[in-house]
Amino acid sequence: MANYVDWVRKFCLTLPHTTEDVQWEHDLLFRIAGKIYCVANLEPGLGPTKIAFKCTPEKFAELVEVENIIPAPYMARNHWVAMTEVDALRPAGLQELIGESYKLVMAKLPKRTQAELSGTKPGGKATSSGTKKTASKGKKKKVAVKRVKPKAKKKAPKHRKKSSFAST
Repeated sequence: MANYVDWVRKFCLTLPHTTEDVQWEHDLLFRIAGKIYCVANLEPGLGPTKIAFKCTPEKFAELVEVENIIPAPYMARNHWVAMTEVDALRPAGLQELIGESYKLVMAKLPKRTQAELSGTKPGGKATSSGTKKTASKGKKKKVAVKRVKPKAKKKAPKHRKKSSFAST
């Protein structure tokens, strides 16, 4: 494993709820809730890129102008960039960009997943047991949960076509 992989791995694993796995034979993926936010190539000779990550559209436009940073193959439409050389950015700048990638991916997760990861329930909504937390004391209080059935769609009347043949 190259030295940059160790550094990227060490940094990414400090971010909360990060998991790692190897996919596509030689790519080390860092994910949050199953969504990838950084990819490190374990075998640099097998592909042109070493590290890839997501960024904002503005940062994407800025970074692809930097030497040794290219639009990430297959993921450029989602504003991913890939570094062909690790020294294209300073380690502190790269660390900041990977952290930003983590935040962008986290922000796109469903609100419920975000709440589960942060250890809170979304917006004080009633839980399935019919209880909800009160904001004042954090205690659970029994409340009535009204379940509303969706209104049935009205069926359009069936029109019969009159036969052109008159029965006599």
